[in-house]
Amino acid sequence: MIAISDAEFSQVNDLATSSLLRYLRGRGWTPARDFGRGQLWVLETPGDPGEPYEVMVPLDRGPRDYADRVADLVETLSTVEARRPADVLREMALPSADWQFLRLTPPGPSGTAPLVELVPALAGLRDLMTSAAAAVAAPEPQPVQPANKPQVVKDHVASVRLDQTRVGSYVVAVHTPLDGQTPTQTSLFDDSDRWEPFARRVTRGLYAAMICAREAADLTLRRDELADFSQFTPGGLSANLCEALVKIGGEDGPGFSLDFTWSADLPVEQTTERIRLGRPQLEALDAGAKDLRVRLGRRNMTLVGSVVRLHREMPHGPGAVTIAGYFDDRDERRARRVRMTLDAHAYGRAAEAHRQGDEVIVRGDVMAQSGVSAMENISSFTVRHVSE
Repeated sequence: MIAISDAEFSQVNDLATSSLLRYLRGRGWTPARDFGRGQLWVLETPGDPGEPYEVMVPLDRGPRDYADRVADLVETLSTVEARRPADVLREMALPSADWQFLRLTPPGPSGTAPLVELVPALAGLRDLMTSAAAAVAAPEPQPVQPANKPQVVKDHVASVRLDQTRVGSYVVAVHTPLDGQTPTQTSLFDDSDRWEPFARRVTRGLYAAMICAREAADLTLRRDELADFSQFTPGGLSANLCEALVKIGGEDGPGFSLDFTWSADLPVEQTTERIRLGRPQLEALDAGAKDLRVRLGRRNMTLVGSVVRLHREMPHGPGAVTIAGYFDDRDERRARRVRMTLDAHAYGRAAEAHRQGDEVIVRGDVMAQSGVSAMENISSFTVRHVSE
């Protein structure tokens, strides 16, 4: 057993009993007996017929030996988890959070990873969190997510924290603080209207999307032909998520796994399985992402620009309009001209915008017609005056 240091001992008195209990619940410990001012908690080891681990948890901070009892608890946990007491103490003090553990298997000594492989993996992890948050924030499933993300998505990704690596080949620990508490969740895939923190909704959505990604990849491999990934988009799958997973896996890597641990303040009933993705599955996901972008990646796009051409055969009624601008849903914002047919009302507004030199914003589906971009199924046409 690793003894706690004097500096660490000075911290234990600041730990609330709720932090102790949350930490134990989150790691599979269960209460076995109540002694009033303390509780006996046990941890069963799967496959081990021996006696379970036991710890005594002080519930009353009044007695003078409270710090001593917490120190005993921390020393026992550090032995069980094969970690330093300082690491256990630090995590006990963290706020309520959901955790993910990304296990990479790069070549080389255990516990190390080549820099050229780790940096893209971390970038892919960031994209994965972004995709999951964007899926939750979107009003409907998006096979291809737009480049511009709402502020709630940006705020969520900014809240995600990297923790110290864990024992293993190379394990990246990530935790997302929860911004509130709700009644106990009854189902991992519960889509009821009960309020819960946005961060928890994202974690649930990420887990569901990972299950869908694995199933889509496995279906492709079983059939030896690319599955229709769009059937999994209601579960959170998108081209963006698939691309993030491929980026995590690297160009020639053997694959990776992702584990989920839920905050004990908002427990889930179902056991959360480890999700593994090997090289064949990642290759299937890469192909699926490209297929989604080709088939569905140009729907519900936003065009921002100026009216450069107007034409209609009659003085009234619909007419053809050409707009020079860029698609706000794409990072590169490359200039292009897009044709469309507008009804009489929208055509009149386009003509007025052309006369005044105002900017227009049009939303619809983009198609290629004889090598020229055209917009169909227009859902909105807005004029933004130059004075705005």
